[in-house]
Amino acid sequence: MHLSIRLLITTTLFLRGPASAACIGPPVNSATLSLLKSFESFEPSVYDDGYGNPTIGYGHLCPDWSCADISFSQPLSEESASQLLWGDLVAYQDALINALADSVALNYSQYGALVSWTYNVGVGAMESSTLVSRLNDGGNVWLVANSELPQWIYADGEVSDGLVDRRKAEVKLFNTKSDVAALPVVC
Repeated sequence: MHLSIRLLITTTLFLRGPASAACIGPPVNSATLSLLKSFESFEPSVYDDGYGNPTIGYGHLCPDWSCADISFSQPLSEESASQLLWGDLVAYQDALINALADSVALNYSQYGALVSWTYNVGVGAMESSTLVSRLNDGGNVWLVANSELPQWIYADGEVSDGLVDRRKAEVKLFNTKSDVAALPVVC
């Protein structure tokens, strides 16, 4: 593991306090990374994501146009952009794990699809979504995801073809067989 990612994870764990305060989400599988990279295409320099947000790498949102929050030199190499993505995903993985009830069981494909969705829509939207609410209320994970994910296709109030395609890919990943359990995790 790259030193900066290890440092980020260690710092995150230290700032969070004891493990009982929050669960740590497992890393996503390679199919999830491939999906994310296909929709968050690699951009080595800061660009406008189409909605006025300074972005770099594979969809890393910067607080300002200098992207001074990242420790990698710019323009990014694909390797450093991948490392940045891995580091960014930790917060989304952890947020998803902590938003879902302990009774929600997901395999790695299902978990990866929901991490990709969370990375795209944001933690706040995920936490307040009917998708999470229905899963936490004991809804059938397959039925919930297959009915809820396709609804997340709007950008600025209009249907986005890119989001339609992304949701289709996330549903396809969600429905991909996996014998490896991702959730629940032991905290």
